[in-house]
Amino acid sequence: MDPFEIQRMFSLEDTYWWFVARRDLARVAVARYLRGRSARRVLDVGCGTGANLTEMSQFGPVVGLDRAAEALQLSRSRGHRQLVQGTAEQLPFRDGTMDVVLALDILEHVADDVQVLRECRRVLVAGGLLVLSAPAYRLLWSEHDVALSHHRRYTAGDIARRLRRAGLRPRRVSYAIMTLFPPIFLFRRLQRLLGRKGRPMTTLIPLPPILNRLFIAILWLESRLMLRVSLPAGVSLMAVARRPARPDHEGVL
Repeated sequence: MDPFEIQRMFSLEDTYWWFVARRDLARVAVARYLRGRSARRVLDVGCGTGANLTEMSQFGPVVGLDRAAEALQLSRSRGHRQLVQGTAEQLPFRDGTMDVVLALDILEHVADDVQVLRECRRVLVAGGLLVLSAPAYRLLWSEHDVALSHHRRYTAGDIARRLRRAGLRPRRVSYAIMTLFPPIFLFRRLQRLLGRKGRPMTTLIPLPPILNRLFIAILWLESRLMLRVSLPAGVSLMAVARRPARPDHEGVL
């Protein structure tokens, strides 16, 4: 990711509705599927500037991995020390050493997303938990994706198929940020119609505090609903999957 965008993320990550909602969704998903148990080790693949590491530390010792030295430096400024520079395609960890792996908005950044999922499966213990998020729908493609060096956007079916190909068992695949889909869709279409000259920029638009808090509250409710039923549409996708507990159920499908 561009160093400018990394610094921008760091400045917004603690308060901006998008980051707050994604972090909350990951937290409630991990809490639901761990069912009160502690994790011996949690890995955040693509940990960015470290806010997710802070959130996930309530479940057990956390390790952050990112390929960008600038991001790891900002994670260190939050007090995190278990940080590794590396790539999602070749995780520098031994087999079966993680109880939980997070891959939040990572797959769209890599050429071989199934390889990343296979690596997540490899480092998980038998029965271990993967929680991921990814951008939804090609029709939402915009300069936001270009600025973040995305390769693709996904449907729920795309994610489920890739998880199975990697030997993981999907437990929940759902669209997310459904309530805000109509205004975001209209905004992205308007962007494409008007065009823009110069450097592509992410659409992290500062909002009035009251509107930012409203979006957070709406998505807080959505996240609780999403863990019970799969939402039919949304700007993003979330998935929860497990590495099968028994070897005879493993293997690439």
